[in-house]
Amino acid sequence: MAFFTSEYECKIDAKGRLALPAKIKASLPETSGNELVVRRGFEPCLILYPMIEYKKIYSKIAGLSEFNEEYRKLQRNFFRGSSTVELDNAGRLLIPKLMMGYAHLEKDAIVVGMGNKVEIWNPEQYNNHLIEDPDEFSKLAQKYLDE
Repeated sequence: MAFFTSEYECKIDAKGRLALPAKIKASLPETSGNELVVRRGFEPCLILYPMIEYKKIYSKIAGLSEFNEEYRKLQRNFFRGSSTVELDNAGRLLIPKLMMGYAHLEKDAIVVGMGNKVEIWNPEQYNNHLIEDPDEFSKLAQKYLDE
């Protein structure tokens, strides 16, 4: 099982390639090889999955009944925002242009390990989605972890 942590400042080159940090690459499961899946996040970021982790989510979404309108909407929006990518020999992945636009990515990115997946953010967008107040963070942690 993949286990990604920490946040990293990264650069995106003129061709739209992002070099994954060494610690992220080292945590990729061998079974996934160089094949990963990138998808649009619910916030304006991209989510990068090792193939083995993506297949778990894929099974749940694909298994929903096509005869239910809400399920079809979920499937349509989930799958349209997903793309298979491969790491090149230098450990870079090419981010599709539409996804770059969705996440407002240009030259700089913040790569955040999120356990079984990795988020890729525009630095300004990322800061807008962080909790600045330590008390708010403490209360949120207590609400969900103190059960």
